[in-house]
Amino acid sequence: MPNLIPPKIPDGERVDFDDIHRKRMEKDLMELQTLIEVHFESRKKEEEELINLKDRIEKRRSERAEQQRIRSERDKERQKRLEEERARKEEEEAKKRAEDDAKKKKTLTSLHFGGYMQKLTEKRSGKRQTEREKKKKILNERRKSLDIENMSQDRLKEKAKELWEWMHQLEAEKFELQYQFARQKYEVSSLVVHLRRISKRFKTILQCKTRYGSADTL
Repeated sequence: MPNLIPPKIPDGERVDFDDIHRKRMEKDLMELQTLIEVHFESRKKEEEELINLKDRIEKRRSERAEQQRIRSERDKERQKRLEEERARKEEEEAKKRAEDDAKKKKTLTSLHFGGYMQKLTEKRSGKRQTEREKKKKILNERRKSLDIENMSQDRLKEKAKELWEWMHQLEAEKFELQYQFARQKYEVSSLVVHLRRISKRFKTILQCKTRYGSADTL
């Protein structure tokens, strides 16, 4: 604040109060301007400090957010690795179980199918033997000697009639046997087709079980 010199009153002269009042007003105005300048300067510094404080707070907040983001990404990556490792182990275990189940199933199927084929072979062999013996017996029964040397004419006619009826009966039996044979052949063919379908479906189930670790029952 500038030093103000009070007005000097000359000795023996009249005092000028207007001049004194004017100078006092100038002094007060200068003091007021000085106070205003000091106030605005102080406020400017406070505003600058406040802005700097806000900047530091915002910077610190951004740094914490970035650190949190990095930490979150690391946690996600770690969790992802753990899940992938767990999924890989589960897949390996499921694959191993599927392979073990497939081996057991194959072994059981082989044993069952082998026993079934053995029984079927024995049954067919016994059936062929029985049919052969039966056919031989029938042929022996039907091979009758004619013995027509000492027969009369009437007896020869009766014999011829018997032979004709017998041939007619044989033709009927032949037709019946051919029909039965054709029907059995059709049934065997249908059974073979059905077995092939079952075998194909069984192979598909084993493949699905090996791939996905689960299988449907037949």
